[in-house]
Amino acid sequence: MKKILFFIAVFLFAVTPLQAQQSKKVFVTRDANGVLVFSDSPQPGAEEVNLSQRANIMAATDATLPNTRKEEIEAFNVEIVQPEEQGTVRDNTGSVYVSGKVNPMFERGLRLRLLLDGKPQGQPQNSAVFILREVDRGEHKLQMELFDQNGKLIATSPVTTFYLHRASVISPN
Repeated sequence: MKKILFFIAVFLFAVTPLQAQQSKKVFVTRDANGVLVFSDSPQPGAEEVNLSQRANIMAATDATLPNTRKEEIEAFNVEIVQPEEQGTVRDNTGSVYVSGKVNPMFERGLRLRLLLDGKPQGQPQNSAVFILREVDRGEHKLQMELFDQNGKLIATSPVTTFYLHRASVISPN
């Protein structure tokens, strides 16, 4: 007998929410600002919303991670802007001002080193402007090297040839 009463009680508790859900109605209207207003009581101009009986279960989503590609690191391009290729520099003190350009934009941590006739001129620096002092007259070759934060060589410029003219002690003209 207790089992029968128990099953009846369980049945009533299970059926009551379904009936209550079926008897509820939802109405939708728009207010003066055009915002949707939902209500359980009908308003003038309201429309009844049909509610389905199916449970609110979301569809399964794909749990696989998207393919992650490492960003392709754009190759750096280094070039010497000044002095120009096959250009002539006239300076009696032997000073040569060298400027370079790095593409894409020069980033923090990168360093440049200048080579004059294949020999490094000082330590790598974070500027693309170099000043050379007491350079002998004649033909010279310049090249820039770009290093990353770890000191690894990542780009070099093409070799630029220039000519330095200085007045001679023997023939000042």
